Amino acid sequence: MHFAEASPARTLWCMQTTEHAHRPVTTSAPVADNGGRYAGIAMMLGSGLSNQVGAAIGSLAFPVIGPAGVVAVRQWVAAVALLAVGRPRLRSFTWRQWQPVLLLAAVFATMNLSLYSAIDRIGLGLAVTLEFLGPLAVALAASRRLVDLGCAVVAAAGVVALTRPQPTTDYLGIGLALLAAVCWASYILLNRSVGRRLPGAEGTAVAAGLSGLLFVPIGIVVLVENPPTQAALGCAAAAGILSSALPFLIDMLALRRVPAHFFGIFMSINPVLAATVGLVFLGQTLQASEWLSIAAIVTANIVSVITTSRQPRV
Repeated sequence: MHFAEASPARTLWCMQTTEHAHRPVTTSAPVADNGGRYAGIAMMLGSGLSNQVGAAIGSLAFPVIGPAGVVAVRQWVAAVALLAVGRPRLRSFTWRQWQPVLLLAAVFATMNLSLYSAIDRIGLGLAVTLEFLGPLAVALAASRRLVDLGCAVVAAAGVVALTRPQPTTDYLGIGLALLAAVCWASYILLNRSVGRRLPGAEGTAVAAGLSGLLFVPIGIVVLVENPPTQAALGCAAAAGILSSALPFLIDMLALRRVPAHFFGIFMSINPVLAATVGLVFLGQTLQASEWLSIAAIVTANIVSVITTSRQPRV
């Protein structure tokens, strides 16, 4: 997740806003009372803060082991956590089931490495906001509604404002964040395929495990060339727990208390949380125009999800 790594729960709203939604969306149970809704809101806020604080803490290790070293450790922690939750039965997998899982593993690895490399270059808030375009694109792609076209135009204007050419513009950092956005969109589509072919979180767990294996040689090379300190390893491991394991579990609990479309709307606060955490924890300041751009992208998503959720089901 989400944003540094999206869990299956985090992608339910994106699946719901396309024309080909599938069964896992129904895991969001009806809300019985306001108390349950408020508890769900508190959980979602906690999940978002955990995700972004984890990414901020992980970035503290960049000077010692670099983004690749942090992502390697983070992927290993995430793999252990998701395999423990998913408990996949590997011997029962068919080749048809393995195909999307292998692709999902490659997307996992690329998504997190590109995002953390972008955070290192352009800051947490801007990187997460640009990555956020991935799920927004998926939500808008299947629609032919005029309101969604308007949302796409607003989001595009926000991106142009964020990435406007300047002498100090880090085009590589922007490109890495956009690559992360493409990977997140791919994750959503692949996770739908995995969800159709494998029960529960088995496919996602295996993909996380394979992604962790992909980072074994990378992690060894990076950590040998850049001997880590205990503090750096602790920051990287904290990123794995706070940005993967903890949000995964919290999101699953939150979706029992709030509808999936409401989850999707609230998810839009994450770029704002990322910018705020970057400011408070890392001293990464944003200009007023950048805050307005983030607000435009978030607003485009909220409008798209709200109007989609009001459409009659067929």
